This record gives sequence, C-alpha cells and structure tokens, in this order.
Amino acid sequence: MSYNFALIGLAGYIAPRHLQAIKETENELIVALDKSDSVGIIDKYFPDASFFTEFERFDRHIEKLKKNSDQKVHYVSICSPNYLHDAHIRFALRIGEDAICEKPLVLNPWNITHLEELEKETGRNIYNVLQLRLHPTVQKLKNHFTKNKFTKKHEIELTYIAPRGLWYQHSWKGNLEKSGGIATNIGIHFFDMLIWIFGKVIQQEVHFHADGKTAGYIELENANVKWYLSLDSDDLPEEAIENNQTSYRSMMLDGRKIEFSDGFTDLHTLVYLDILEGNGFRISDAKPSVDLAYQIRNTKVTGLSHNSHPMLI
Repeated sequence: MSYNFALIGLAGYIAPRHLQAIKETENELIVALDKSDSVGIIDKYFPDASFFTEFERFDRHIEKLKKNSDQKVHYVSICSPNYLHDAHIRFALRIGEDAICEKPLVLNPWNITHLEELEKETGRNIYNVLQLRLHPTVQKLKNHFTKNKFTKKHEIELTYIAPRGLWYQHSWKGNLEKSGGIATNIGIHFFDMLIWIFGKVIQQEVHFHADGKTAGYIELENANVKWYLSLDSDDLPEEAIENNQTSYRSMMLDGRKIEFSDGFTDLHTLVYLDILEGNGFRISDAKPSVDLAYQIRNTKVTGLSHNSHPMLI
C-alpha cells in the first residue's frame, strides 16, 4: 500500500533527502510545515502537497485529513532543528501516527525515557534515521566482526571535516543549546556506527574544543577511538583538495584506511524502505550515541594526551 506523509522542517538542509526517500518508496507527501517559505524544492517531488508556515494551521489541517481515509497521515517525518525533535516526535504520537526523526533523536538522555513511555501509551512507533548503518562499507565491517568475533582491541582514527560558511555559527546549528554542538550535530552518526560495531562506551575524553572543531578519545569494548571533527576548510587534507572534495571522511582501522567517502546520497531511501518493511532503527538503537554525545559536550577539556588524534599533535 501507499502511505501518506507529513514533514516538519521542509526548508532544512536534510529535508531533500527525506523528500527523495518518500518519492522513491512510492509514497506521498501530503502536507509540510516550516516557518520559512523558501521551500521551492518541494516542486521537484510533491508540488500538490499542502504547505504551512504556522504550526497551528498545520495541526488543524492534519486533524481535518483524519476524516478522509485516503488523505489520513500515516507517518510524520521530522527534519526540524535538533532541539525541537522531542516536541515534534510527541506531536506525531499524540495525533496517532509514527515518527521518523532525523539525528539526533533528542539532545538529552532523560528525554529518551519519556519517549519510551509515550510509545507505550500511544501504541505508536518512533524511528531514528541512522543511515550510516546501511552504508555498504559499514555493513561489510559489521558483518565481518559479527562473523569473526573480536580477538583484540582495535585502534581507530576517525576524521570528519565538513566545511561550513560563516552563516553556520549564526544559525541554530552554532548554538550549543539548540544543536548540541558539532559532536552532536555532525558527529553522532559516526559515534553510533562505532558503538554499533565495536561495543559499548567504557570511557571518553575531550582533548580540544573551539568554535567549529572538537576532538577527543573514546574507549569502546573492542576499540580505542581517536576522533576529530571540524567545520574548518583549512583542515581539509591535500588529497581532498586535489580531488575537489568539499568534505572529507576517513576512518583508519589498525593503520588501514576504511573507505566510505562516497555512497551517502541514497541512504535515506534505504532507511525508509527498512521502516516500511516493518524494521527500522528504534529508540533503543539511538540511545547509546545520544548518551555519548551528551557526555562529550558536558566533559571538561583535558588538553593533549597520548590518546589524542594526530591532527592535534
């Protein structure tokens, strides 16, 4: 069957991935919300969808749609700023629909408990977009260690450089209370991936923090991770510049490079397919990385140590 979607946060950076996923899974977006009206992207996918800039009118419209079984909303896709995810998930469940939420699911660990209770109360489901788990290279790595088990503690260097302009620090993304900082806003998928493959967090350290970049160390059950996240284009390595790459992702595993720079554009469609097939990533999947990101932004910076990422040395 074809499902009807509502989408909150249509003007956001990640919304086009959700529009594409809804379209490619042969479903319909019937209504969307954003306080900004710069949403011409919708014409490429669902030009007939209703659109609102005021939440109250959006809410009322969805209530009206309930009276028509053909127009009733089945899923609410949430692409709003991080600090609003919790409220918008609650809205979806209160109107009796399932929520598909971008990362991070929430900013604070205690919100997880409340959402779990709301799932039980409403009988509806909350899904988190953890698309990196579906990346072919990551899947291959996960399958390898699932099959062969761990025989030692692995050494990992994770580097992610995603340059952003001056606008970033002036937007909600540059506001720690609204975004959770870059460890949450751009790092959480990578932290989720590492926990998923190498086991739970034993301890962590933050060695460096400044506007637009941060770095630290995580000890997992089966790996020691030195990580570095940056929004600074000056951090791009020569190889990225020579290849005209606008961002750089690298993971070294025991001195060997694990390549996953490409293959990100269609992962949201795979996430949606997984959900529509009765699977999907749930609250319990999201919780460990939410906990870790919260710890990182509330940890005192210790300075350099023997566990520091090479880019700090």
